[in-house]
Amino acid sequence: MTALPETGFFHLLTIEEYLALGEVEHGYTELLEGRLLMSPSPVPDHNVASAELRDQLKPQLPADLEVIQDIDIDLEFAPPGGPGSSRRPDLIVVDRNARRRVRAEGGMIRASEVLVVVEVVSPGSRRTDNVAKRTEYAEAGIPHYWILDIVEPMSLVACHLTEEFGYQDDSRVTGTFTTTVPFPVTIDLGRLN
Repeated sequence: MTALPETGFFHLLTIEEYLALGEVEHGYTELLEGRLLMSPSPVPDHNVASAELRDQLKPQLPADLEVIQDIDIDLEFAPPGGPGSSRRPDLIVVDRNARRRVRAEGGMIRASEVLVVVEVVSPGSRRTDNVAKRTEYAEAGIPHYWILDIVEPMSLVACHLTEEFGYQDDSRVTGTFTTTVPFPVTIDLGRLN
């Protein structure tokens, strides 16, 4: 793990400095306007739901898209060298070229490369997922945001970005989630637990 820069006063981290910190032992970190946020590790039900959703999505995606689990994305709110913002969604759907770009150039997957972002609601993240991240992902221009609530009955709200109002919600779905936008997919929510 890399040490934080020594400045004698509070220092707001850039995306590059955040990447240089590496992983923490327990839980995970996110970056919000240069400030490091710590979150606890998810509970088993959260991880199982996320993995099962990934497994259901993967074979239904068009060939040019892929689903990636638990990875930092640069929200691109600040110019390079400025105080950065990065979130670690439970799942993202991106064009396959995004991962190739990161491999070649380094850095993170950018919000502008993300087609769908998915958050699995945990007991301690309900407000963050439904309010804060919803606002941030819309501001970052991510076209689709799916919020999966694993409290019985398991449900999913699919939000799509509009020019005037941020995200517009579709109805909360239980049982089977089916959509054609941004690609045709059917998810059996009952199999996520």
